[in-house]
Amino acid sequence: MTTTAPAPAGRTGPPSSPGPGGGDPRVAVVMITWNRRDEAVRAVARLLALPERPRVVAVDNGSTDGTVPALRARFGEAVAAERLELVALPYNAGALGRNVGVARVEAGYVAFCDDDTWWEPGSLARAADVLDEHPDVAVLTATIVVQPRGTEDGIVAELRDSPVPPRRPGLPGPALGSFLAGASVVRREAFTAVGGFSRRLWLGGEEELMAADLASAGWELCYLAELVVHHEASVLREASLRRRHGIRNTVWFTLLRRPWPAALRRLRVLAATVPRDRTTALGLLDAAAGLGWVLRERRPLSPEVEARFASLEAAQAASTARRYVG
Repeated sequence: MTTTAPAPAGRTGPPSSPGPGGGDPRVAVVMITWNRRDEAVRAVARLLALPERPRVVAVDNGSTDGTVPALRARFGEAVAAERLELVALPYNAGALGRNVGVARVEAGYVAFCDDDTWWEPGSLARAADVLDEHPDVAVLTATIVVQPRGTEDGIVAELRDSPVPPRRPGLPGPALGSFLAGASVVRREAFTAVGGFSRRLWLGGEEELMAADLASAGWELCYLAELVVHHEASVLREASLRRRHGIRNTVWFTLLRRPWPAALRRLRVLAATVPRDRTTALGLLDAAAGLGWVLRERRPLSPEVEARFASLEAAQAASTARRYVG
């Protein structure tokens, strides 16, 4: 089906069995897209071809390039079989499009996907198996393979060598302080319990606030090397706008959740590493414009959760994969 609607209330009932088209009922996929018609068509084709046969919800963030009609024309049979739902938003909701998608699935686990990424066959089933085995894990982040080179993304080494202390031994992989939404599978129960992605942050580093709130609620986040997501970066990108939002959101998250000494350390590192240009200035002005609500809603992390974020400070300062560029 194709729908045009804001995010509905989340469903809480158990998933039906089997899933649509005989697929694995444990896992669904939510993909967001905006004005990348051809890439969205390719991404959905790859998702529908996965051996897990997941139910796919494609959320279009108000595209004006004919994305939804193209998807409907190409995948009408999948829509009729309820393997694919197309959600046409009348505006660009950014990361909140994922909230819309999650609210429309009943599967216990949701794999996120962008229109320029795709999951390796078998990864979704493996993620569901691991999440079944580890009920305290809310997020599994995959290895990211950059295409067409076929090489690991630079961030993978940081995930693999994560210094975050786990709450318990025997986690399926290294504990993480945050995650990468376009390359992660989330537990729907945990995602909805913390309210999904923040409406204020919109898009650009939006995962960090959710990760902090998940950790505060007692959930673990892990890197699982055997899960694989392929990423072929779209040429249709607004890199400067994404950097502007990323700088703003980093400032906001830091002031919302980090204790004052840690917040000041993080902001000093940010100031020393961002480019001195107009985009950075606009990001900082955006951050300053939101200081009123940030300070009203400030809720510092507990010492136990703060220790997880503090353990990442050296890696963040030295990282070459986390630079604000564009």
